[in-house]
Amino acid sequence: MGFHSKPTTFVGHVNIKVENLERSLQYYQEVIGFDILEKTSSTAKLTTDGKTSILSLEQPEDVVPKQGRTTGLYHFAILLPEKKDLANIVVHLVNKGIRFGSSDHLVSEALYLHDPDGNEIEIYIDRDPSEWTWNGEEVAMAVDPLDFERLLKNVEPGKSWEGMPEGTLMGHIHLHVSELVETEDFYVKGLGFDIVNRFGSQALFLSTGKYHHHIGVNTWNGKGAPKPPENSVGMESYTLVLPSEEAVKKTVGNLRTIGASVTEEDGRLLTYDPSGNRIELAV
Repeated sequence: MGFHSKPTTFVGHVNIKVENLERSLQYYQEVIGFDILEKTSSTAKLTTDGKTSILSLEQPEDVVPKQGRTTGLYHFAILLPEKKDLANIVVHLVNKGIRFGSSDHLVSEALYLHDPDGNEIEIYIDRDPSEWTWNGEEVAMAVDPLDFERLLKNVEPGKSWEGMPEGTLMGHIHLHVSELVETEDFYVKGLGFDIVNRFGSQALFLSTGKYHHHIGVNTWNGKGAPKPPENSVGMESYTLVLPSEEAVKKTVGNLRTIGASVTEEDGRLLTYDPSGNRIELAV
């Protein structure tokens, strides 16, 4: 649909921190259905197509468990290509005895579950954009019950679970932040996103290219929530993929204009939102 390709700016990759890499790898391979693309003693890049990584895991030194009531990862969201893929993974999760939540968001149908460290994962499919309802610049979203009876009609009979399909993408990311005023300026004026939904005074949903959202931010962990320790389980960073080097230069200029820092570290171009969430800028 073009929401995760040029000229759209989108989330292409998420890097999360875990307590035990081997335990997490077992989960992400056997339960979620990723393959390993690269691995070291403390890191792993995961793939669904054998060529590109959309999710990485790392085990920090002196790692501590996930901290409550802090900023950082709310969930990362894995986007499947087709409705049958979501139906198939429902059957797979049930067969493995994995507990999960679910929701119909009007624009999408989603499952929710947690990895062994408490990092939340959304697995979803989009409805066709022709079915989305726009009220001016805002898209209608909800948290309705998922119709499993209708969804499971799409299960492929006689086909066993074979892991995540090749066309799987990192669909969006949702973050805990400490406040929304400076956060809105950062993502809109700095990174060039549009507000596409305001969830009361507690959450914003942002996108480019009229997607329902590439990024969500909320204050549900409390206004003024602190940043977690660097060695805590949670998100290390996420990567924003911009359409060109020129777009990166323009974005860096916009970020610096609003007072945000942009640094180069180990070949990575990094910035931080007002709550300390680390973002890598890439092409």
